Amino acid sequence: GAARCLERALRSRRELRAARLRCRRQCRAQVRLAAPGPGAGGDLSFFGSVLRRADCVRRCEEPRLGAVSRHRAAEEVRADFQRRVPYSYLQRAYIQLNKLEEAANAAHTFFMANPEHMEIQQDLENYKTTSGKVSVIDREARQHMEDYSAGVRHYDKEDYELAIEFLESALKGYYSEDEDCQIMCEGPQRFEEHEYLDYKAGLYEAIADHYMQVLACKHDCVRELATRSGRISPIENFLPLHYDYLQFAYYRVGDYVKALECAKSYLLFHPDDEDVLENAGYYEGLLEGTVDPATIKPRKEAKKLLRRHKLESHLLQVAAAGLGYAYTEPNYWNRYGARQDEHSVPSSISSEPEDGPRLSLTKKPMPKPDRELKEGGPLLYSDVKFVYNSQQLNGTQRVLLDNVISEEQCRELHRVASGIMLAGDGYRGKTSPHTPNERFEGATVLKALKYGYEGRVPLKSARLFYDISEKARRIVESYFLLNSTLYFSYTHLVCRTALSGQQERRNDLSHPIHADNCLLDPEANECWKEPPAYTFRDYSALLYMNADFEGGEFIFTEMDAKTVTASIKPKCGRMISFSSGGENPHGVKAVTKGQRCAVALWFTLDPLYRELERIQADEVIAMLDQEHLGPSEMNINPKDEL
Repeated sequence: GAARCLERALRSRRELRAARLRCRRQCRAQVRLAAPGPGAGGDLSFFGSVLRRADCVRRCEEPRLGAVSRHRAAEEVRADFQRRVPYSYLQRAYIQLNKLEEAANAAHTFFMANPEHMEIQQDLENYKTTSGKVSVIDREARQHMEDYSAGVRHYDKEDYELAIEFLESALKGYYSEDEDCQIMCEGPQRFEEHEYLDYKAGLYEAIADHYMQVLACKHDCVRELATRSGRISPIENFLPLHYDYLQFAYYRVGDYVKALECAKSYLLFHPDDEDVLENAGYYEGLLEGTVDPATIKPRKEAKKLLRRHKLESHLLQVAAAGLGYAYTEPNYWNRYGARQDEHSVPSSISSEPEDGPRLSLTKKPMPKPDRELKEGGPLLYSDVKFVYNSQQLNGTQRVLLDNVISEEQCRELHRVASGIMLAGDGYRGKTSPHTPNERFEGATVLKALKYGYEGRVPLKSARLFYDISEKARRIVESYFLLNSTLYFSYTHLVCRTALSGQQERRNDLSHPIHADNCLLDPEANECWKEPPAYTFRDYSALLYMNADFEGGEFIFTEMDAKTVTASIKPKCGRMISFSSGGENPHGVKAVTKGQRCAVALWFTLDPLYRELERIQADEVIAMLDQEHLGPSEMNINPKDEL
């Protein structure tokens, strides 16, 4: 019953949109808006055509859809469908029905919009293994996005014929979707500053207020069409990149006319792009004597869209200035879009090749990072041993150290962990947040100090947890040569224990591949720095406490979440530290026997995101250090103070 109703809801939503598109498109063609005439009554022809079109839409929609009230849904429901939540329920229902293929497709569809959802990611891997199904279907895939991704993949493989085929198909789909998006914006709008029934504005004010919302929606179609499902941030420079890829692909297959056409189309969006200007000049040189380059124009659909987009922007800015309409123009055509490797963005052409024309593929300039990335600073403590740097770990901003803490400190910290950790602590109460085959337990610094005050663990041992985390912070700040203070964002002592009877034929990870400050999207080879990711985290570190367990290796991967670039076996006193972004996807292999314990540390350079519990712990430590007085001597109630 659940599967049947959810499928009906998804089908109904698709059919509702299709019916509205069909009716609005049909009425656009049947009833043209008339131009207003001069003098008194001159506007009647225009408003008459508006009334006829409204009547056309209503007569078309009502027989198919019924009353408008039948299709109203709460904001929360619309948001759930936008985030593909029904597919999360569907995959569970299909599992109960033993329909593994349908469950896998539902899980994949949900995961494509929610790549941070680790349980679904693990379910998906299990479905693939159990059913032997390698490929799964995204049931809500947007075809222009699928074609674009396929085109880029073929481009990277230097299969230019297929790259052209898919990228041209992506462009065709893009312009079709753009028209649909424009039409759907003509539906009801919400008045943000006025309750509709109480709206008392005059005719033209009311029209302007409503139209500006419609226009803002239409103007934002550029962003909507460049944004993957479930994401907030669009693929930057999305539409122009189609032409940038195509101009080089056409050159490589010897079609210099199309290469020049696409280069000129790209230059509509970025007329000062030196690389593509140079390319266009080179193509013109290749065509001399056969075709007049001046007769080759940018593509009409690109010119039309850009002209409309500029006019929309002008009207919105006029409204913002004159009517008090709040609007800020986003940067829709950011040149630093997509992947910045040597195959992603075609670039300048060498005019004097050794044998035949050749493109010199050089990287386009990337935006300057917030800080200069450095490493190799002093480790501050003589007993700390350097093991590997970024290059030896096959990555960026990585370091592996040993002897950060001693064997005795590891044992003492493990005793503290045994006395203060609770199952699910730090994981919103979930005892198995990443895999059902292990139990997760954790504790924070403040909790350790609280237990020390209460005498449930030795206060000296609780203080050790605080001190070694501060030692780790100082080492990370120094080694990566940071010019500003590194603050704690979150500190967590965590142990993961293999559950007996659940280790046979395990194919999951203890902690699936992820990045610490962005949402890793392996399918798109992107990491989206947006909520619910902890976007403020800058550096991470893991300080290991023991080695008497099986499995549990820490691994770095490429952004595909599959290609392992480095594997690290934990042991007492070993610490791995790295920058928290998409350059360092990582995870933990399954712990198949015993218990693996570590202090997990996340840091930020932004003081606004300092760990609140750490600040409170600092205050407690300051009180303890005041003349080395104990709680009773200081005349305070430890519980109240904490």
